[in-house]
Amino acid sequence: MKQDQYVLAIETSCDETAVAIVKNERELVANVVASQIESHKRFGGVVPEIASRHHIEQITLTLEAALGEAELEADEIDAIAVTEGPGLVGALLVGVNAAKALAFAKGKPLVGVHHIAGHIYANRLEKEFTFPVLSLVVSGGHTELILMNEHGSFEVIGETRDDAAGEAYDKVARTLKLPYPGGPHIDKLAAEGEDVLNFPRAWLEADSYDFSFSGLKSAVINKLHNAKQKGVTLKPEDVAASFQASVVDVLSTKAYRAAIDYGVKQIIVAGGVAANQGLRNALHEKFEGTDTELLIPPLHLCTDNAAMIAAAGAVAFKQGHRAGYDLNANPALSLERYGQRNDDD
Repeated sequence: MKQDQYVLAIETSCDETAVAIVKNERELVANVVASQIESHKRFGGVVPEIASRHHIEQITLTLEAALGEAELEADEIDAIAVTEGPGLVGALLVGVNAAKALAFAKGKPLVGVHHIAGHIYANRLEKEFTFPVLSLVVSGGHTELILMNEHGSFEVIGETRDDAAGEAYDKVARTLKLPYPGGPHIDKLAAEGEDVLNFPRAWLEADSYDFSFSGLKSAVINKLHNAKQKGVTLKPEDVAASFQASVVDVLSTKAYRAAIDYGVKQIIVAGGVAANQGLRNALHEKFEGTDTELLIPPLHLCTDNAAMIAAAGAVAFKQGHRAGYDLNANPALSLERYGQRNDDD
């Protein structure tokens, strides 16, 4: 009779201290997140030093809470997974060192996980992958199209050339004087407005799957500044709706074109912006009636969490990947190189 396997994961890449436990690769038995949003809100963004200090304060408490939620002892865990990058180096170091300490103390295998691989594998907690799979990764720091032909294989076929979509959301939200984080507020406001300002779409070259949102961000900010100088009042909800329409149009169209061109069986959406209702609606419209299945994780698995790291870590553990006690934070870790690592890395 097969014995259950438990993978505990730690995620501290930015401003969420998170610990989760996954049973048999896909069953989530604990998912604890200590948020720092209130601490960073007054600064309009994440302050790395403050984030690191909060991680130090919360990591032990979060670990204990996750084990309690799963009703497990640390000795019953089969492997420890941790985000090794990318992210804020100080924040990553807290999680990496906590994972190494726990793995050493309990004599458990250690597995390093790429943060974006985690976002992708969050979807597998809901439904098994059917390859080939295309992932649209949309977050504050990343906007990418990633092709997967098997577990642990990642080919970046499109990426942002400047600002990530989530970064553009936050900067436009700040200009509209909306609270941090700006994405959810833009999304909510956009639902009340109309796309009447005709902001530009950066399609780039005809055969490119890359993205660019810097020009759009500048166009929105310039429109607001020019209107203010002329004494013209623009409705914030129309600004939000017009901005979001541009972002969503480019994301959904390029994702659809890539899915068709590569003949994928599933397209999955990953990252914090996957919670955006406008994007969800547009993707459902694009893929309705096609042979490509659309997977979007529930809201609690869109933003940073350790459940996604546990899901990706469980696959890496099964494939034989192990990290040594020299594992270090890698804020610029490449997803493709992570997927190509050797079993003894």
